[in-house]
Amino acid sequence: MTQVVEIPLWLFVLIVLFAAVTFASHFLFPSVRWFFRRRLERAVRRLNERLTRPIEPFKLARRYDMIQRLIYDPEVSREIANHARSNNVPENVAFERARAYAREIVPSFSAFTYFGLGTRMARLLVRSVYSVWTGPRNNEVIQSIPKDATVVFIMNHRSNMDYVLMTYLAAQTSALSYAVGEWARVWPLSRLIRMMGAYFIRRKSRGGLYRKVLARYVQMAIAGGVAQGIFPEGGLSLNGRLMPPRLGLLTYVREGYDPEARDVVFVPVAINYDRVLEDRVLIAAGQRGDRRFGARISVVVKFILGKFWQGLRGRVTRFGMAAMAFGEPLSLREFGADRPVEELADTLMHRIADAMPVLVVPVVCHLLRDRALPVSEAALTEAVRDLTGPLSDTMPSADLETVSETVCDALVQLDKHGVVEKTSEGWRVRPDQEAVIDYYANSIAHRFGSSASAA
Repeated sequence: MTQVVEIPLWLFVLIVLFAAVTFASHFLFPSVRWFFRRRLERAVRRLNERLTRPIEPFKLARRYDMIQRLIYDPEVSREIANHARSNNVPENVAFERARAYAREIVPSFSAFTYFGLGTRMARLLVRSVYSVWTGPRNNEVIQSIPKDATVVFIMNHRSNMDYVLMTYLAAQTSALSYAVGEWARVWPLSRLIRMMGAYFIRRKSRGGLYRKVLARYVQMAIAGGVAQGIFPEGGLSLNGRLMPPRLGLLTYVREGYDPEARDVVFVPVAINYDRVLEDRVLIAAGQRGDRRFGARISVVVKFILGKFWQGLRGRVTRFGMAAMAFGEPLSLREFGADRPVEELADTLMHRIADAMPVLVVPVVCHLLRDRALPVSEAALTEAVRDLTGPLSDTMPSADLETVSETVCDALVQLDKHGVVEKTSEGWRVRPDQEAVIDYYANSIAHRFGSSASAA
């Protein structure tokens, strides 16, 4: 027992290393996790005191626990058995596939990342690119929703900046959970997006097992009170108009709704821009008839870093106005969960259209569309004043005395963007830029009908 045993140095180092790992995993790591968990809980309690809608416990659940709860859900278990039977595979193989789907979908929300890093980056990026306007009734709409209801923001999709803009503007309300496409499954972007609470969706998946896992996650999140952000159009608009809604996520929400439990309140959100950063990429895709955008992640990162660098140097160049307005909220309990989901989707899209902010750049494009001859700035100013007078509640430049200034700024923005040019006779659309004019004019054309030609 007291004899000396000689061993090689490498073996001694290996034994000490294994002992250190065992000690840390059994004694040190649990204590460290408990310590940081307590600090996190205190931080979340302080954070909830200033949020309009506090973060629900469901969103703070550990990702591992959420995955386990999802794959052992009775409805998912039945679908696993159906998948195994229909595909002639063992149930344990189907179970592992369901687990893989759950790991792909379930986020790993971090309150520190969302409110400490995400919202600050969103605020810095948005303010470096746009001047921001919010609808005058936005706060009133949020305050009118019962505290025990789950809020689902239904948004039109104009730009990838929509995520950033909504995160920035909703930072005082709650933490939103978005459904994002496969474009975001790029490391390290995917990890950051998961920590922001977003969940990934396979847009082209038609497998019943995948749809069931996704549906149950969405329904669990809704039942848990997690605020959601949904883009029902399913993709970016290629022509500036609102696109027909896709019914997938709305169907999951409606099918999982329990009238005896908490209500679900949909808040229509209308988003519009003086300039969409991806406009020409989207227009080209629409002209080709596909959705292959060809934008590289390196280009996006370079642009974002360039804007941050401009902000640090105090040389920010903005691309006009970004506007977001809330429409009339819709309670699923009052609307009726048994009504067709198509009717629900159409109602929400109409409310988005009714709340669409009327920005001066789209209005000027609306007036310049199909005009063969140049138009003077004075004539455009008068036409904008006559056209937008009844729409002052959805227009940032509601003061008609400043219309001439905003029209001048809009023309300068369009000139810098290479869309219009000034001649001795007035302003006209540049050759081959009619598609860009149509793209911006389409965003608010439904607000005017045939009145633009009269103006």
